[in-house]
Amino acid sequence: MAESYIKETTFEKEDYQKNLFLYNEFEQCRFSHCNLSEQDLSDVKFVDCEFSSCNLSMSKLYNATLSNVQFADCKLLGLHFEDGNRFGLSFSFDYCQLDYASFYKLKIPKTVFRKSQCKEVDFTECDLNHAVFDDCNLLLARFDHSNLEWVDFRTSYNFSIDLEINKVKKTRFPLSGIAGLLDKYDIIIE
Repeated sequence: MAESYIKETTFEKEDYQKNLFLYNEFEQCRFSHCNLSEQDLSDVKFVDCEFSSCNLSMSKLYNATLSNVQFADCKLLGLHFEDGNRFGLSFSFDYCQLDYASFYKLKIPKTVFRKSQCKEVDFTECDLNHAVFDDCNLLLARFDHSNLEWVDFRTSYNFSIDLEINKVKKTRFPLSGIAGLLDKYDIIIE
């Protein structure tokens, strides 16, 4: 990968499975309908960037920087966000497919997940303080020793959260999701 920097550029309909990824630092760039799936994005820096209708599934993020990155209508299957650079880490997700992604042990307070598919996502030991899960499918998502204080789950569904092993002060849940908070007790709610 070339040692190069690019700023304020739009990349449209690029297929990086066929084309060489030429830059390792992007600032205020926009990626639209690009295929970056299964790419090695190790050590690549994305600062103030937007990804729209892109596929980054199964890409490697070792020491990658994701600072103020917005993902909209993107496929992000199986990404290990915890492998990236944790300094300045911040992102948001709108209408994304995050199935099988992992945020293990990350500190990502105030992160917004909006209308996203989060099946089997790993949030183990994750600090999600003040995060918002707006209309997200959290089927089999794992919350284990996670900080869920002030998190808003009111419009999300299919979650199962053990209140005894997670921090849940002022966490907001929908009344319809009560079963997902009690399912470990093997009780019947009618």
